[in-house]
Order: sequence, then structure tokens, then C-alpha cells
Amino acid sequence: MRDEQGKPHTKEDICAHWADEYDRHLGAIVTPIYQTSLFTRKTMNHGYTYTRVANPTTEVVERKIAALEEGEAARCFSSGMAAITAALMSVLEKDSHVVCPLNVYAPTKAFLESYMAKFGVEVTFVSGEDVADFERALRPNTKAIYLETPLSNVFTLQDLRAIATLARSRGIVTIADNTWATPLYQNPIACGIDLVVHSATKYMGGHSDILAGVVVGSEAAMEGLTHRERGMFGAAMDPHQAWLLLRGLRTLPVRMRQHQESALAIAAFLEAHPQVERVLYPGLPSHPQYELGRSQMSGYSGLIGFVPKGSKEQVQRFIKRLELFQEGPSWGGFESLINSPGLWIDEATSRATGMPLNLLRISLGLEHTGSLMDDLDRALAQMNS
Repeated sequence: MRDEQGKPHTKEDICAHWADEYDRHLGAIVTPIYQTSLFTRKTMNHGYTYTRVANPTTEVVERKIAALEEGEAARCFSSGMAAITAALMSVLEKDSHVVCPLNVYAPTKAFLESYMAKFGVEVTFVSGEDVADFERALRPNTKAIYLETPLSNVFTLQDLRAIATLARSRGIVTIADNTWATPLYQNPIACGIDLVVHSATKYMGGHSDILAGVVVGSEAAMEGLTHRERGMFGAAMDPHQAWLLLRGLRTLPVRMRQHQESALAIAAFLEAHPQVERVLYPGLPSHPQYELGRSQMSGYSGLIGFVPKGSKEQVQRFIKRLELFQEGPSWGGFESLINSPGLWIDEATSRATGMPLNLLRISLGLEHTGSLMDDLDRALAQMNS
């Protein structure tokens, strides 16, 4: 992203100042909250009509995120799932087909597998670690390839450039969930992907106090979303929600550096720990797709998977003995969390999905790295007692 003189903007500059237009808002350094449902135009033709369609506060957020993602435009939604479903519905049509990784975010999988079946839409789930997986799954009626890289439970990657090239050769639209890496560390559009989605509830918001979603793509695609999938379904972002997301974006680069620093240190610590069987994290050189990650990501976030050595009961005991880590399903906030997707599956499911039994997922917050490491070490040491 460049300014009028052709000078490149850093991601930090975009988060801090891009699209703020201080003169437009009477010099306010913080964008005001236009907490209004409608805009009258008797004396001024300002272009706004209704917040479900557009709102000045929300537009600042959209312009920042579009710049961060190196896309032409963005549209904000009331949640990550609102953004994901809108992006998919904007591409899929009756009796069409979509290809998607098997271990994609569970609500996304359910939407494609169950809800869209009402319209005759079929989905093929693939491992996704090889572009050939996607090529073999394509049909004449394939309209979309949906990606999520890394996958937030098993932490495998998809080759964005190779899949984008394949899809474009067949006239297929690609959609990528970039929530894990954030626009700071991965830009799928620069790799040829058509649409990027985010659960901005996670790192972009960063404070665990909002639900938010974003879709980024071409101007034409975003114009369509404005009047169809967002406008008709009413899943627009509230102005106060947008203001909170804007606040989160201003500190995103600082927070992501801390998340990454803690994650790299703790992933290495867990990998060397005698009570840990396996660590799943693309930032580790031992990850089987480490080089692919380095080729399409410039950094790593704070979400890690690992498998402790022990029975299900011992792993549950480990979770309960943690002090800094709270138990919960989300991630990307200031607080450290632990979740246990591998405790509730059987061996058949583990074999079918590749998700290890007893897999735990930790989201590393902004606490001191040493304190988090000590908490994990102490609980691991006590899990057998």
C-alpha cells in the first residue's frame, strides 16, 4: 500500500493513521462513533442513508483492514461467521459445489455440509496439505475453494499460490480464512486468493469484548456484498462495535509481536518437555510444512496445539491445575486460554481427521512469557499425581 507520492506505508502506519481523515472529524484524533441508524440529507448530499448499508465509523475500519490485507475494499460484519457465510453465499449458487479442508472451523464445516445442502450445494472435504487434493476434488460445477491456513486445530497449511493458480485456471473463486496469521503476517490476496475473511473477534479486536467479522476483496465483490449478503441479511457491524475494533487495530502490531514472541518460546519449550508427546505449530522448524509457511507467512501468531503424554483423565487434571490459563473455546485476546478438542473424539475420528487424541490448544495472551511457561511446566509436572 502506497501513498500519493508512491511511498510505501508500513503495517504499523496503516493501523495507526490510515483512513482517519482528521479534518473530516473536526481534528478528533480518535474517530467518532456515529451511533445512528439513519442519515438525513435535506441540506447535505453526503452519500449516507442507513447504517445497515454504510456508516462513517465502520468505513474507517474497513479501509484500514483493506489496506492491511492489500485488497481493494473490505466490508465489516456483525461476527466472523456472518462474514464467512456472506462470502460463501456470494459465490455459491443452487446445485453448485465447493471444496474445503476437512479440519476447517467447525461452524463453517456445518454451514457448508448441512445448511447449504438445502439449496443443493455439495461440498467435498479434503486434507488440503497438497494442491493435488483440491485438483482431484474439482467438478464441472465447482464454484469455490474455501481455505483456512493454518487450520486452527491441526495447524496444517494450504499452499495459497498453488491453489490460487489452479482455481483461476478453472474459473473458480478462492476464499481464505486468515484469522490465525492476521494481515500482519499473511496476505492471501497477494498470493492470488480472491476473497479473504476474518473473525475480527480474535486478534484484530484483541480484547475479548466484541464479535466482529470482515471480508476483503475487489471493489466489485464488496459492492455486491453491501447490497446483497450484508444488506439483505442485515448482518452489518454496529458503529460502537466498529469503534472498538478500530481501537483494537491501533495496537495490533504491538500485540502480535508479543503473541509471537511467547508462542515461539513456549512451542520450543513444550517440544523439549518430557511430558509432551507432540507440538503442532507452524513456527517450529520441525513442522512438516515449515518451509511452505515461511514462503507465505512473515510471522506467527499465538495459537498452539500440543499433546501431553498421559490418559484422558491425566490431561483433564493438567487443565484444571493451570492457574494463568483459563479454559474456553475462543482465542486471540489479551488473556491466555486452553481448549481441549482432542479430548472429545474417538480413535476412528482421530484417524479420519488427523486430529490427535488428547490434543490441547492454547492461546497465548499478553501475560509474561516466563509466567506462562512456569504455569505449564508446573501443571505438566503434577498431571500424574
